[in-house]
Amino acid sequence: MENQALLDRITVDPKICHGKPVIRGLRYPVENMLELLASGMTHAEILADYEDLEEDDLIACLLFAARLTKVKHVSALAA
Repeated sequence: MENQALLDRITVDPKICHGKPVIRGLRYPVENMLELLASGMTHAEILADYEDLEEDDLIACLLFAARLTKVKHVSALAA
């Protein structure tokens, strides 16, 4: 799947999860999926827990996060 098609899976709607980026409007915030991946869960484990998600949704989350890091300057993050 091409990058734009993957990124199109990430939606932002002020009426859903307070405008946080979510997967296909399903109320699964990208932030939560990234935290699960960062905790060491495999794609298979996440997909087993969230049956309405697809492999491409998780890849889209990673691509979305990668795009967010394309900045010219990084300051210290607040804890």
